[in-house]
Amino acid sequence: MAAPPHRNWDAIRARLPPTDKKDPASVARRHEIFKLFDPNGNGILSLAEVDKGCRDVLQLYEVFDCKPVIMRAFQAAKSANDKKNKAGSHRPDFIEFNEFRLLSVYLRQYFELWQMFDEIDSSDDRRITPDEFRRAVPRLAAWGVKITNPDASFREIDTNGGGVILFDEFADWALRKGLDLEDDDNFDDAALHNRK
Repeated sequence: MAAPPHRNWDAIRARLPPTDKKDPASVARRHEIFKLFDPNGNGILSLAEVDKGCRDVLQLYEVFDCKPVIMRAFQAAKSANDKKNKAGSHRPDFIEFNEFRLLSVYLRQYFELWQMFDEIDSSDDRRITPDEFRRAVPRLAAWGVKITNPDASFREIDTNGGGVILFDEFADWALRKGLDLEDDDNFDDAALHNRK
C-alpha cells in the first residue's frame, strides 16, 4: 500500500474560508468569499456554485478533483439549519451565509477522510474491497482505531451490503471512530464541535 502524497495542510487551511465564528476579520473574509461563490448575488449557493468556487475562487484543485468530498461537505453544511428552514422553502437545498463557515470545516474534514480512503483503495476504483481493508489494518491503527476482527469491521462499515466499502460508508464510520491523519495537526476539530 503506497503512502498518500503529503498534503500541505497549512496551504489548504489558508485557502479555505476562515472558521472563527466571532472574529470580525474572519466574518468579513467569509462574506467576501461567499460573494465570490455567489455570482448571481441571490444569497444562496448551489452545489454547482460551491464546486466552481472551490476550483476558481479558492483554487483548491486537490479538493475539486475529489467530487465526493464536495458533495459530502455540501450536504453536511446545508443540513445544519434544516430545523430553522420553513417547509416548502427551497433554501434547504442550498448553502446560506450562516452555513458557509461549516462548509469550510466540512470541506477540510471530508478531504482528510478522502486521503485515508484513497490510501486504502489501492486499486483506485473508489471502492475498498475486503482484501484492501485487511491490508489497511496497520494504517487504521495509526489513524486511531484498532481493528481486532477485520471481516466484522468490514461488514459493519459496508452498510448497504454491497461487498465493497464506498466513500460515504467509510466517512460515516471514520467520523464515528474519530480517525485522524498524522500530518494534519487536528485542523479545525474544535470548529466542528462548535457548530452553531
